[in-house]
Amino acid sequence: MPTYAFRCPHCGGFDVIRPMREAGAPATCPECGSTARRVFESPALRAGNPAMRRALDASERSADEPAVVSSLPGRNPRATPISRDPRHARLPRP
Repeated sequence: MPTYAFRCPHCGGFDVIRPMREAGAPATCPECGSTARRVFESPALRAGNPAMRRALDASERSADEPAVVSSLPGRNPRATPISRDPRHARLPRP
């Protein structure tokens, strides 16, 4: 359920967890019991996994400014190992 911020005129701010269908309803202050109004804040979009944020930022940057490759990447000798076993030479090739 979402968390909504409210501000009491006497006690200050507090948070309330409630269903979305009750988002517009006023809340009562837990300190003094008076009616509090909802305060609109910026969402916590930057909270979460830092690796996911970096991947999303890189994806967003590449949409407008894709990285330009000037040469082919080097071949990794371990990427496709070559077997010296004579039995492997008789296997069908793709």
